[in-house]
Amino acid sequence: MYIPLTNFSFSNCTIFRRVSFSIVLLFFTVLAQSVYAQDDAAATADVAAGEKLFKENCLQCHSTGANRVVGPGLKGINEKHEFGWLAKWIRNSQAMIAAGDEEAVKIAKEYNNLQMTAFPTLSDDQIKGILAYVDHANEAAAAVAPAAGGGVAGGGAADSGPSDLFVVVLIALLVVMVLVLAVLLVLISIVSKSIAGDKATSETSGQGFGAILKNVANNSAIRSATVFVFILLVAKTLIDGAYSVGVQQGYAPKQPIAFSHKLHAGEYGIDCNYCHTGVNKSRAATIPSANICMNCHSSIKKESPEIQKIYKSIENNEPIEWVRVHNLPDLAYFNHSQHVNVAGLDCENCHGDVKKMEVVEQRSTLTMGWCIDCHRQTDVNTKGNAYYDKLVQVHEQEGKGTLKVEDIGGLECSKCHY
Repeated sequence: MYIPLTNFSFSNCTIFRRVSFSIVLLFFTVLAQSVYAQDDAAATADVAAGEKLFKENCLQCHSTGANRVVGPGLKGINEKHEFGWLAKWIRNSQAMIAAGDEEAVKIAKEYNNLQMTAFPTLSDDQIKGILAYVDHANEAAAAVAPAAGGGVAGGGAADSGPSDLFVVVLIALLVVMVLVLAVLLVLISIVSKSIAGDKATSETSGQGFGAILKNVANNSAIRSATVFVFILLVAKTLIDGAYSVGVQQGYAPKQPIAFSHKLHAGEYGIDCNYCHTGVNKSRAATIPSANICMNCHSSIKKESPEIQKIYKSIENNEPIEWVRVHNLPDLAYFNHSQHVNVAGLDCENCHGDVKKMEVVEQRSTLTMGWCIDCHRQTDVNTKGNAYYDKLVQVHEQEGKGTLKVEDIGGLECSKCHY
C-alpha cells in the first residue's frame, strides 16, 4: 500500500491504527500484570530473603513446624506474639529476660534458661522476611498434607518455588517489553518511509504480520538486546551455581552401620564427648573407634546384625568406613576445642539437635558467610577469665556494647586461612 505524502493522514493509515491499537493493548496488559504482580513479587522476595536468613541463622536451633529442635518450633509464632515483641526478642532475648518481661521469663524457664543467640544487626525487614518464610513453609506443608488415613505426601515447601516463580514473571515481562520495542521500531520505520514516499517499503509493509517479523529479525538493535538479555540470564545462572558449590546443607549419607543418634544420644542420654573424644582437646572431634562401641556392645545386643558388623570389623582388623557428613574445605582451619572448650558452645549450635536425628544430616550451611555472621553476633565468654578483663573494660569505655568475637580478631582472614 502506497500512501502519497499529499494524501497521508494518521486517520486513514490502516497499518498505523492497527499497530497503535496493539501497542496500547500491550501497554495496558503489561501495566495490569505489573500492578497485580507487584505485591506478589514483593512478598516472594521477602520469603526468599527470609528463607536464606532462616537457614543461615535459625535452622540449627528451630524448625518452621511445631517440633522442638534446640529451641521451640516456630509454627504459629506470628499469632502468639506481636511483631514488636518478636523483633526485640530476636535482637536480644537476654535483655528482655533481665528486664523482667513476663513472656520472656516464662520462655526462659520452660527451656531451662538456655541462652538464645542475639541478632542485633537484623533489620525489621529482615525479621519480617524470616517470619514470612515460617508462615510460607507451614502453608506449603499444609497444602501437601496427606489425606486422613493416608501416608505422608511430600516433605514440605519446595525451596526453589518462590524464586523460580519470580524469575518466570520477570522473563515474561522482559519478553513483552522486547515485543513492544520491536513493534515501535517497525511502526516508526513504516510511517517515516511512507511519509518519504518510499513506495517499495510501503508495499512491503502492507504484506502483513510476516513482513513485520522479518523486519524485527533484521533489526540490529533488537538482536543486540536479545543477546544482552540472554547473556545476563546465563551469567546469573553461573553465579548462582558458583555460590552453591560445596554447600551440602541437608546432606545425610547412608552409613555402613545403622547407628542411631536419636537412640544413643537422645533416649539413652550418652554424652557426645564419650564417643567424640577429641572435641574438648583437639582440632578434630574424632570418629569413635570400634573399641568404644564394644565398651557397651560386648554384652549388649551382641546378636544384632548391625553389631555383628562391628565384630567383623575387629576380627578382620579393618576400620569401619564411616561416611563423613560435615566437611570443610582444606583451605579453612577450624578447631573444635576452641569453640567447645573455650567458647563454651554446645554441639547443637552448629550440628542441630542431633539427639532427634535417626540419621545425622548437615543442618547448617557451613559457608564462610555463616561463620562470619556468627562471629559478628556472638558475645565473647569472658566470665571468670582474667585474660579479657582489661579488654572488656576498654571496650565498654568506648561505648561499643558487648564484646563480640569480631572485636577480638574473629574476622581476620589469618584466623581461618593460613
